[in-house]
Amino acid sequence: MTDPRARPTAPSPQVFAVFNEIGIIEQLARTKLERLLPDGLRISHFTVLNHFIRRPGQETPVQLARAFQVTKGAMTNTLGRLEGRGLIEIVPDPSDGRSKLVSISAAGRQAHADCLLALAPELVKIEAAFGRSAFAEALPFLAELRKWLDAERDEA
Repeated sequence: MTDPRARPTAPSPQVFAVFNEIGIIEQLARTKLERLLPDGLRISHFTVLNHFIRRPGQETPVQLARAFQVTKGAMTNTLGRLEGRGLIEIVPDPSDGRSKLVSISAAGRQAHADCLLALAPELVKIEAAFGRSAFAEALPFLAELRKWLDAERDEA
C-alpha cells in the first residue's frame, strides 16, 4: 500500500505542460502587449508602473531589481528611462544617504491608465473568445501558483 503523504519521485507530465503553456503564453502576450503600449513604452516600463500601482509606496532600486529578478544595472537603466519621462520620482533615502527611493509619479499613474486603455480592446476580444468564467476559474490557481513560486524564491 502506498503512503498518500509520500512525495512523488517524478512530476506528472501535466506539471511540465502547465509551465510550458505559461511560458508560451507569456511570450505571445509580451509581444502583443508591447505592440499595443502607447508612447513608445516598453514592457519593462509598464511592469514597473504596474508594480507601483499594485504596491504603492517607495522602494529602492535594489528592492525593485530583486522583485523583477533582474540585475541592478538593468533596473537602473529602466528607472532612468522612466524618470526621464517623468513617470517615476527618484529621491535620496533619508535613512541611508547612499541609497535612493523610487515611487510612481502622477504622470506615471496616468501613463499606466493610458496603457490599460490601449490594451482594453484586445483584452475585450480575448475575453469574448473564452468567456469571463474561464478567466474567473483560472485565476485562483494562477494566483496560488504565483504566491508559492514567490515564497520559494524568497527562501532560496
